[in-house]
Amino acid sequence: MSKLNANAFSFVPGQAFRVPQQQQPQQPAQPPLQPIERPPQTEAPAPAPTISLNIGGSRPPVDRAPSPPPTISLNIGGSKPAPAAPANAQSSAPTPAASKPATSETKAAAKATATPSQSASSKTLTLERAKTDTAAVANEVKSVADEEVLKDLYGHTKEHLNIVFIGHVDAGKSTMGGNLLYLCGMVDKRTMEKYEREAKEAGRDSWYLSWALDSTPQERAKGKTVEVGRAYFETDSRRYTILDAPGHKTFVPSMISGAAQADVAVLVISARKGEFETGFEKGGQTREHIMLVKTAGVQKLIVVINKMDEPTVGWSKARFDEIKEKLTPFIKAAGFNVKTDLTFIPVSAYTGANLKDRLKKEVCDWWDGPSLLEHLDKMPMVDRKITAPLMMPISEKYKDMGTIIVGKVESGHMRKGDTLLLMPNKNLVEVSAIYNEMEDEVDTALCGDNVRIRLRGVDDEDISPGFVLTSPTHPVHAVRQFEAQLAILESKNIICAGYSAVMHCHTLAEEVTLSALLHYFDKTTGRKSRKPPQFAKRGMKIVALIETAEPICIERFVDYPQLGRFTLRDEGKTIAIGKVTKLIEGNPMDEAAEGVANMNVSA
Repeated sequence: MSKLNANAFSFVPGQAFRVPQQQQPQQPAQPPLQPIERPPQTEAPAPAPTISLNIGGSRPPVDRAPSPPPTISLNIGGSKPAPAAPANAQSSAPTPAASKPATSETKAAAKATATPSQSASSKTLTLERAKTDTAAVANEVKSVADEEVLKDLYGHTKEHLNIVFIGHVDAGKSTMGGNLLYLCGMVDKRTMEKYEREAKEAGRDSWYLSWALDSTPQERAKGKTVEVGRAYFETDSRRYTILDAPGHKTFVPSMISGAAQADVAVLVISARKGEFETGFEKGGQTREHIMLVKTAGVQKLIVVINKMDEPTVGWSKARFDEIKEKLTPFIKAAGFNVKTDLTFIPVSAYTGANLKDRLKKEVCDWWDGPSLLEHLDKMPMVDRKITAPLMMPISEKYKDMGTIIVGKVESGHMRKGDTLLLMPNKNLVEVSAIYNEMEDEVDTALCGDNVRIRLRGVDDEDISPGFVLTSPTHPVHAVRQFEAQLAILESKNIICAGYSAVMHCHTLAEEVTLSALLHYFDKTTGRKSRKPPQFAKRGMKIVALIETAEPICIERFVDYPQLGRFTLRDEGKTIAIGKVTKLIEGNPMDEAAEGVANMNVSA
């Protein structure tokens, strides 16, 4: 011990304490410690730190002094601020390095200076911003997931659009579709020459282009499309499915089922003198078709003014502008945005002018816009719900080495081998094969694709158009009663409780009964009435309770717009358009009746 401390007493057992000698010649004396010289203090000492307790509110403002004191704040319910270092460097114990107190003091001052900005940033991170940030992150993750799903399922493929051709009889819809197929190489020249020869023999020289889509002898003989014709073509940037809707008023139900599967509608107008006026006046199909495609959920409308090469028209700008001025107010009243959703293009479907290539100046010197295909390629793409639950309304079914169904995938995606649910019959089925528009077998089908599917586990007699192929985990609703908001368009008689009509919703056509009129909307205020109306007439908007005899597959309009909007037709006319606002699940009495009907009694 004495060697460690020179001034300590030395202790030896059996002897008394001995005072150590002050001077020992064998050990040299240690030099005394030199005092540490502190740098002269030029600034005033920092004030004591302020401690504030802030629960659920905003932070108090900090004085902008030349040397602001560090603020220690406790924020409960907000974001966690960065800790500030205490400024107690001057009261620390002396150390051999003279520069360390200055360094810690500088760090404390820097952190104290950064505290107000951190406080401001955490102050702006409120609950609303947190929700927004969460939604932004969710959308980003969803978009990434969509891209990953696309790459995983399809790889890098072209975007797909479904186009429906609508318009009055003899406007040139099938001729335009056939010429588009020919110009894009989907129908070869030899086949077209064969159609031209057969049409000439039948005395229908100018109909040969439409025969590419009108395939049945009945359609070719009369020159009228009866069923929705389907065709497929590709451009350099996109894939397209053509749905050629019939224009005659007798076949409007077929036109509605075709429009329900479309993303874009092409309204074909005949520019020939008298033909446009016949189609647009009351009783013509131009007005009804515009209303029906909007009700079916089509968002984009392209008005193609056909037969501009007619001798009575001669690519006249005056005739083009006249048709445009007459059509625009009605299309706007139907619900289309004239600035973003509407386009007018002059074409000649028979000669192919302005279909694929732009018009030449010697043909038409006043048109500087794009051709029809050029405009379709540059249109903004519609939103696809790839990650949503699968829903595919069935438009056709037939038997071909098994049960085949045809339809458009409205949301979600499916793979070969998936086990799916067929509603409303609740049959579990297996997807044994998927065929695309070219009849080629593929492994997957995405939202927006028009496909043919071979099913296993169900007979074609148990399927009807209007059934929905859906996901077993998130099936579509099947109900007998629902509330809907209706806009009465045209009715000879007043509509009361008990009125029956045919409802067209997606690919479904079902007879329904308006069992009760619940409310009506005041035209001046737009408010819903408390008392139910006694009747409804043309121009009124009402809320009605609608019943069906059998369960039908529908959804609320806010959840799935494509499965929530419908049309009511009676006596060959469109009576009303509407949207589903509330679904009423099955009544206990109905369920009990079903249980008794399915009960087996054995002796």
